[in-house]
Amino acid sequence: MINRFTCLCLAAGLLILIVSSSCSSAPKKPNAVYTERNMASSQLDLANAAANHGRYEDALMILEDARRLAVSVDDPPLLIRTSIAYGYLLFALGRQNEAFGHWEAAVAEAESSGDRELAALARIYTARGRIMLIGNSGTVNNAEAIRDEVNGLISVFRSDMQAQAAGYLVLGMAEKELERYAEAERAVRRALDFYEKNLYLEDAAYGWFFLASVFSVNSRYDDALSALHTAIDFDRRAENGFGLASSWQAIGEVYRKKSAIAPNTGVVSGAGADRNNAVRAFLRAAEIYRAIGLDEAAQNAEAKAAAIN
Repeated sequence: MINRFTCLCLAAGLLILIVSSSCSSAPKKPNAVYTERNMASSQLDLANAAANHGRYEDALMILEDARRLAVSVDDPPLLIRTSIAYGYLLFALGRQNEAFGHWEAAVAEAESSGDRELAALARIYTARGRIMLIGNSGTVNNAEAIRDEVNGLISVFRSDMQAQAAGYLVLGMAEKELERYAEAERAVRRALDFYEKNLYLEDAAYGWFFLASVFSVNSRYDDALSALHTAIDFDRRAENGFGLASSWQAIGEVYRKKSAIAPNTGVVSGAGADRNNAVRAFLRAAEIYRAIGLDEAAQNAEAKAAAIN
């Protein structure tokens, strides 16, 4: 016969089994929550994608949300990366002083948090801005000093190969400015090795686009055209209309240079065909620009075509 004591013991044993079973199957609590950080990172990726497609104003709006989330969780890496992205976008929009301010803030935040690699990355973007100002506004810069600085910064990266590739691209820009074209090509190809192997399609397209500019200033026009068509192949795979239009416009510029009278000779080689190719390339660029809503860029490309005719 089962008495009250036996029933209570059985009930207690059942309770222990239930509690024990419940505890063993319950998920462990995470040691950190990443919901807001993941959202900020996703928004940052979207902003970068919009920027790669030439939609700088849209990218800026998306980035503002990423920055708000980064600030709300006080996450140093996200604060640094959003500051770097702000600098890139503002520079592209012609707001250079603000851009350099954000890059300086990124460096300060990285140094404060002890992140040497992100500090180096912010400095690489700063160096890129300084190099681009040499050609864009005639600002006096020491390209050799910038090249040496970037060389040192690249060595900081141990595992971030994407950051290394960004450094090699800026190194190529500095070498081009110094008219060391073989060295510029070598640096850019090191960046391209990473971009192509890891299928960074838009970055690979830009690498080939820039390499074409190295060939063009060195009067290697056929190599420049080949590089631009490779850029177009990558941008087609990425469905990047802005990159496609930019490359077609650059093709027009290369053909226009080819059609010019050779210095000190008065000889025009294949000028008629080159001019026709230039016109077609400019008009194709205009068509793509208009299709992606960049009417001012389209008008500029059409004006270049009309000037040849």
